[in-house]
Amino acid sequence: MHAALWVSKTGLAAQDTQMQVIANNLANVNTAGFKQDRVVFEDLFYQTKKQPGAMADQQNELPGGLQLGNGVRVAGTQKLMRTGAYENTQQATDMAIMGGGFFQIEMPDGSTAYTRNGQFHRNSEGMLVTASGLPMVPNIEIPENATNFSVGKDGIVNVTVPGDTQPQQLGQISLVNFANGRP
Repeated sequence: MHAALWVSKTGLAAQDTQMQVIANNLANVNTAGFKQDRVVFEDLFYQTKKQPGAMADQQNELPGGLQLGNGVRVAGTQKLMRTGAYENTQQATDMAIMGGGFFQIEMPDGSTAYTRNGQFHRNSEGMLVTASGLPMVPNIEIPENATNFSVGKDGIVNVTVPGDTQPQQLGQISLVNFANGRP
């Protein structure tokens, strides 16, 4: 196959990957806590046909060389960790992270996972859980008779229960930050 066709093929393959990433970003536009990806491209090694400064003949030197590119490849994808739009859902247990950080979730095997999806629910035992039923870490248990649920900017969770004049503190939600901005 002609070299120019191989170079073009690398560009088509890279753009196909770019379209797949864009399609995934669009498919998840309404997914709470979703972070977009972007494709990172890099050029392939150049083929040097003539070195800069090489002798053109017995007395003359080439001022510039001749290098031919071999195309492009996808080096990887990168999460865009920018803050999305906030939406008031009118659900007391829905939360949004202002700035950086991740909620901690306990996986079935006991390990900890991290998410920016703040859609939490109260399960039958009163625990704050994800839509998949995975509990938040630290565990927050909301009493069944709670009439008001609130989370302060400092992560302190308060509820009001009938008969109490003061809100009852249930715990504090702690966010985890990572050096590179993602787990």
